[in-house]
Amino acid sequence: MNIHWLQFITMLSNNAVENSTKNHDFISVEERESFEAFLSYLWKNYGVNFTDYKRHSLMRRVGQRMKFVGISSYKDYIEYIKAYPEEPKALFEFLPVNYTHFFRDAETWDYIATQVIPQILDNKKSDDLIKVWSAGCASGEEVYTLAILLIEALGVEQFNQQVRIYGTDIDPEAIELARQGRYCKNKIMGVPPAFRERYFEKIDQNYIFRKELRQPIIFAQRSLLDDAPISKVDLLVCRNTLIYFNIRGQNRVLYRLHFGLKDTGFLVLGNQEKPNSGIDNIFFSTFSQKHRLYNKLSISYSAHQLIEAFQQRKPREL
Repeated sequence: MNIHWLQFITMLSNNAVENSTKNHDFISVEERESFEAFLSYLWKNYGVNFTDYKRHSLMRRVGQRMKFVGISSYKDYIEYIKAYPEEPKALFEFLPVNYTHFFRDAETWDYIATQVIPQILDNKKSDDLIKVWSAGCASGEEVYTLAILLIEALGVEQFNQQVRIYGTDIDPEAIELARQGRYCKNKIMGVPPAFRERYFEKIDQNYIFRKELRQPIIFAQRSLLDDAPISKVDLLVCRNTLIYFNIRGQNRVLYRLHFGLKDTGFLVLGNQEKPNSGIDNIFFSTFSQKHRLYNKLSISYSAHQLIEAFQQRKPREL
């Protein structure tokens, strides 16, 4: 929201914004209100909702972009955006840089291959659909990693018949890159040589995931905070995305992930993420703490939780 958001461009920031955002106590009421008005403008005019993102880091990054274009106030930045229609796109591209690679945290992928996927398959008939979701998939490396592991477990024919893998991200350009399945040599380094030979076609200096293996793979632009979750998922991978949301945002996403999983489903989070932080009930049990793997617990939602997770939100009026 995986929003999906793992490394950010670093630049010298506007000193006023930088200093004010090191500690929430140093942010004046006036500056807070001005920044919230700026975010409401983005939401209302461009449909990008930052309500549940951590404020100090978001303010710092917006401040970096403002310094780059020579703007010192949020009000003036709104006027700059109105005058230069290409600026919103540049801002949204500047905020998150989708960092990921194939078989990131190799031990976790080995554990998924040897302990999780076999358990999922043991509970399936040969004609039962297997649904996998990579939430916050960035440029697709995680999706194709999942595809490789499932093909290894099922074979190509059964994989094409039985599996659906969904890769979603809030960034439309990242989704377009993922659909192409084209990666340079540096991007492909994490793929074992045998898999590289088997699953990729080399054209010029690029490696392209074989088209005949892409039939079960679906990429789509979706927001973890605002779009409906994919349902009845057996394996849901959402790594290093929750860390960019505040507690309210994390709760909203976790409710939705829980809702999307089957009762027997598995959730995979990043190394610094926990599945029950701030939630007023325990929604997940630990399958492997070391690998941040969790099982869904069957829980009835309260009215408050349903509202928190699924109510439609509107930007405030300026």
